[in-house]
Amino acid sequence: MLEQTLDIASKAGAMATFICRPERGAHPAVFFLMDAPGIREELRDMARRLASVGYCVLLPNLYYRAGRDTIYGPEVLVHGGAEHQRMRAVRTKMTIPPVLDDVAAMLAFVDAADGVKRGPIGVHGYCMSGTYALAAAARYPDRVAAAASFYGTWLVSDAAASPHLSLAKVKGELYIACAEMDELAPLAMVAELRTLFDAAGSPGEIEIYPGVHHGFAFPQRKVYDQAAAERHWERLIGLYRRRLG
Repeated sequence: MLEQTLDIASKAGAMATFICRPERGAHPAVFFLMDAPGIREELRDMARRLASVGYCVLLPNLYYRAGRDTIYGPEVLVHGGAEHQRMRAVRTKMTIPPVLDDVAAMLAFVDAADGVKRGPIGVHGYCMSGTYALAAAARYPDRVAAAASFYGTWLVSDAAASPHLSLAKVKGELYIACAEMDELAPLAMVAELRTLFDAAGSPGEIEIYPGVHHGFAFPQRKVYDQAAAERHWERLIGLYRRRLG
């Protein structure tokens, strides 16, 4: 495997991005969008796992607009703690449109990069970035062939760019995974999303993972559930195999 962290030029500046891919050949690009606690070794390990089955994975620091000092320690998961408050000061300013500009910057980067197969790409996100992944599929329907959201937060909201408003624009396949117990994506919201999803004729599916909590796929979380996490890998890799090769 080859891995490096590079600055990708965007409208807003230099976006530090961890990139991991097999050493030989050209491979489809996949954009892995971070959850709220931000870039950490846990996410890099997940990027490595995905790259090991044949993808060039880009994991950008979506907090780059707030500066280089947006990598947080383990205490970021302790609600009310200093690192959590520092992260929340950045997180609460995040909106969908600037992240879609970041996706455009990554598209331009992979179109000129070595070791990347030209053509359609995949994008997936966790927590706050589930929303971004689905919105990207609608904004760039001719490039995003597959998009996945894992316990994405507030996929139906009053935000002007809320992904539920643009489901009909999506051409790629969507996979939306929701935890049964998730106050950030309550089952009533999931039911509303399913109705809108079906009405839009969106390709793909919405799946509820029973008996698990928000964050179940992250190995370092107390709520980690191995069976559900492995299912999430099976579903994600299967999606990318079908749509990207």
